[in-house]
Amino acid sequence: QVQLVESGGGLVQAGGSLRLSCAASGLTFSSTTMGWFRQAPGKEREFVAYISRSGGATNYADAVKGRFTVSRDNAKNTVYLQMNSLKPEDTAVYYCASRGSVYISTSTSGYVYWGQGTQVTVSS
Repeated sequence: QVQLVESGGGLVQAGGSLRLSCAASGLTFSSTTMGWFRQAPGKEREFVAYISRSGGATNYADAVKGRFTVSRDNAKNTVYLQMNSLKPEDTAVYYCASRGSVYISTSTSGYVYWGQGTQVTVSS
């Protein structure tokens, strides 16, 4: 059974930083692209970042480029999202997801397994 468990969310002031973690189990972690998505109240879930299985390829949404960094530790079956210079508009529930394959994707429909999400709230 595949499990993705996010942690590290919380309340932070604008300009602050948070580091999200996502621990994976039940899948061959090193063989799958991992993604981060977010969903703000009343909005659709949107792509934030992905990282390829080796970590050699990453991609970011324009809204977070230059502020967020995705990384992974295949030895620990964990993917991270370092979020710096946070803005109130970054407030959302953040989800990690597994593509379930080596292929990359920025679409929610391209991801097979999802975590339960962690709340990030940025105050102004």
